[in-house]
Order: sequence, then C-alpha cells, then structure tokens
Amino acid sequence: MLKDYWKGKIKFDWTFGLLLILFFGILRFAAVLYGIQSGDNKYIPFVFILMMVLPFLILSKNGKEYIKIKKPKNISAILYSFLLGGMICIFIFFVGQLLYGNELTNWFKYIGESYPINFEELSISDKNIYFIIFLVIGMTFSPFGEELLYRGLIHGSLTNRFGESRSAMIDSLAFGLTHLAHFGIIYQFNSWDFYLVPSLIWITLIFITGLIFNYCRKISDSIWGAIVSHMAFNIAMTYLIFYEIF
Repeated sequence: MLKDYWKGKIKFDWTFGLLLILFFGILRFAAVLYGIQSGDNKYIPFVFILMMVLPFLILSKNGKEYIKIKKPKNISAILYSFLLGGMICIFIFFVGQLLYGNELTNWFKYIGESYPINFEELSISDKNIYFIIFLVIGMTFSPFGEELLYRGLIHGSLTNRFGESRSAMIDSLAFGLTHLAHFGIIYQFNSWDFYLVPSLIWITLIFITGLIFNYCRKISDSIWGAIVSHMAFNIAMTYLIFYEIF
C-alpha cells in the first residue's frame, strides 16, 4: 500500500485513519475559525491542498488503486453521482429554510455571512463575478481535498479493521463533525456562541451527505464518483447562497 520510503515508518491501518481524522480535524478548525474571526482565509486552501496531495505522497500505485484513485467504470455512474450531490444540497437548503428562515441559525445563511464579501454592497455584475470565483473555488479545493482524504485515504485505512459499511459510517461522521467549523460554532458581535440544536441537525445532514458520497464512490468504483458528487453539492450550495439567500 505504502511507498517504500514510508514502509516501517507508518502503518496503513485503522489507527493511521483515526490519527488523520484527528490531525485534519484540528487543522481545519484552526484555519476556518481563524478565517471567520479575522476575515483572512489564506490558510484554508493549504489545508485542502495537503488533503489532496497526501495520498499521492505516501501511497504506492497499488495503494492508490486500493482507495479507488482510478478511472470510473462508466459515465452513467458519474452522471448519477452528480445528480445525487446536487439533490442532497437542495434538500439541506430547504430544511434550513423551513426550520430557520433567513436567520443565522440557518447553516447556508451563516456560511454566506462568513464569505469575505458584503452582499448588500455588490452590484449585479459584481455579484455574478464573485459567484464565478466562489464557484471555481467550490469545485476544486474541497471536492478534491476532502474526497481524497475522507472517502479515499481515511476510508481505505479503516476497511481492513471495520469493513466497508462501518468505515463509511466513521469517515462520514468525521466529515460531519469537522463541518462544525463552518456552522455551529458561531462568531458574531465579536464573540463566539454555539447553537446546539441547529448544530446537531447540521452534523446529521452532512453525515448523510458523506454516506451519499461514499455510495457514489461505490457505484462508480472510483473516487471520482465522490469527487463529482461533492462538486455538484458545492455548485448548488454556491448558487443557493448567492441567488436565493442573499
């Protein structure tokens, strides 16, 4: 599984997977919460880039194939994965709107507020330009970084110990919990707060989303299924934030 350099230094097993969950969870929380408080998001891309390159740094060719870094088995599975990603995002949007309307307890509202732009001051043309910028960011950093890490490296390291189904549950739960950095731990009026019930709902919804990404990985027999599904989720989320919430 591992490149020769790493053999004897690390073990590609469940303990390694749990260490990755802990390490990247702490790193992401630090980068995101710092960005929300300061308005400076320069560290967040580096977290995603590290997630993205790590499998290629430590895994051999067989290891990369084992975590499904390979060509998908058919295009229809990829198209279906894209559809599923968009649909779960729209569902999460409607749940937020139904429960919390346009308040900060609505996860997509808060995520939009955390963007380093003032929607109220944007002209239509400026808003469209920012939408394209955030769309490109949303289609690259997190879909590739998170899927290569959670549905790839972490999932693959857990399967020998826990099997496919339980590994999917674990990596999806870790995926959900790390998104507390984006919503749940709230920064407003120069102080931090925690919204317990909205946070639990948000974690549950992202946990389900992680399971869907795992399913897309499975039906496509490739990490590309998860990446494309995640891309569709982020496309839908960016559109909804820019044109339905703000």
